[in-house]
Amino acid sequence: MNDGDRGAGRVAQPKRADARRNKETLLDAAAAIFVASGVEAPIRDIAAKAGVGTATIYRHFPTRADLIIAVYRHQVEACAEAGPALLAGSATPYAALQQWINQFVDFLVTKHGLAAVLQSKDAGFDALHAYFLDRLVPVCTQLLEAAAGAGEIRPGLEAYELMRGVGNLCIGAESDPRYNARRLVELLIAGLRLPQ
Repeated sequence: MNDGDRGAGRVAQPKRADARRNKETLLDAAAAIFVASGVEAPIRDIAAKAGVGTATIYRHFPTRADLIIAVYRHQVEACAEAGPALLAGSATPYAALQQWINQFVDFLVTKHGLAAVLQSKDAGFDALHAYFLDRLVPVCTQLLEAAAGAGEIRPGLEAYELMRGVGNLCIGAESDPRYNARRLVELLIAGLRLPQ
């Protein structure tokens, strides 16, 4: 390999990292717009929030369905990756669980905004639910087991049941300003705690 080849390799890496960051910024912007305005929001609004042109969005996501699926997957990955990081960086496993559940609630608010689209007959959407469970149930299980192992919560809690309960508490939160789903979820999580 000559010096020119090595130099080319060094330049390509940052470009890929920049492209990945730009795509993540775009997906975060789309998620925020979907929560605020629904999945039928104008693409120009998403582009403005992301600081890109509409052509950039269409280059990455030729259809609205492509964008919706990418937002969903991006948020699932962010939530999945947050669990181990919170566990490593929080004062206690219970604190990590609380923070992760808050992030999960944020995801669910966006997910409920996408619910009508995600329940379509498209096979691509059907696979998303399995992907959601495959990625997030093990993370929640790890957090629950760590908190139980530390004697902070009662043992034997099932991640799927907890996630389903949190999800049910979030239903309708976007349509009723008097309903505070986050407060109810906090009460649920507080109820897991063993007396100290």
